[in-house]
Amino acid sequence: MKRAYTNKKTGQIDDGLAREVITLVQTQVQDEVSQLQTEDDDSTASTNLSRVRINEIVESLKDKDDRISLLETQMAAQQAGYEAQKMLNQQMMEMMKRMYPSEVFPNVQDP
Repeated sequence: MKRAYTNKKTGQIDDGLAREVITLVQTQVQDEVSQLQTEDDDSTASTNLSRVRINEIVESLKDKDDRISLLETQMAAQQAGYEAQKMLNQQMMEMMKRMYPSEVFPNVQDP
């Protein structure tokens, strides 16, 4: 993944999200390796994380990303509902002003 997102000219990862994910995976892998090393210092095989474990780490990040995407979708829907309600409120105020031209209505600002 790192190789796919690395800019060949600069050697840097330009995509901020990809850079964060790669950094997080590398940190988790390093943590796992250091934990394995402390458990069994005599074995060099213990420093090699299995591909399965690395895939588990990446999958857990994918699950978190999916949850974030769902929350973003829900927030966008709430914002759309807010905008629709704001529009209805403005239409109601305009209608009330036409129906009762002699009344003075407070000018309420949105939060």
